[in-house]
Amino acid sequence: MSRIGKQPIAVPSGVTVNAQEGMFRVKGPKGELTVPFNPDLTIREDNGQLLVERPSDRQEHRALHGLTRTLVANAVKGVSDGFTINLELRGVGYRAKLNGKALEMTIGYSHPVVIDPPAGVTFTVPEPTKIDVSGIDKQLVGQVAANVREVRKPDAYHGKGVRFVGQQIALKAGKAGATGGKGKK
Repeated sequence: MSRIGKQPIAVPSGVTVNAQEGMFRVKGPKGELTVPFNPDLTIREDNGQLLVERPSDRQEHRALHGLTRTLVANAVKGVSDGFTINLELRGVGYRAKLNGKALEMTIGYSHPVVIDPPAGVTFTVPEPTKIDVSGIDKQLVGQVAANVREVRKPDAYHGKGVRFVGQQIALKAGKAGATGGKGKK
């Protein structure tokens, strides 16, 4: 049995769930999400907890069991608490600000880079060098954060760029052996 798939999912108060015909719908204080799942699997509610069950031990059902449970758990957590990914800017003169809902970054290009958030995602800038990407859909929040980072990935030699908070960048050694001599005669 899948160790992840058999774990129950706690449903917080204020969250309503509905699973039928291959669609799992969850509604909470932060919004509403729909997660498609394989109709062979069943999602049932039992004493304030959700259980994902598979009909057999076939490879296909075993593979989908843990995946479906994780997607359902992420949807329940998203509508109750939400997800946030923190980014930081490193580099001289690198900064970010909000322009309405859009994120405007000055990161070493000749022009400011403006990123409009998709529906369901919000940007906040607590400091000029910190960016928070928030929303209820974990996959969408992660993709938007990756797109922001893609604008200026961390440099391998100096570490300048947009990075996730806590991300370690392995810096390469710079040019070595510049002695200033004229070489051998």
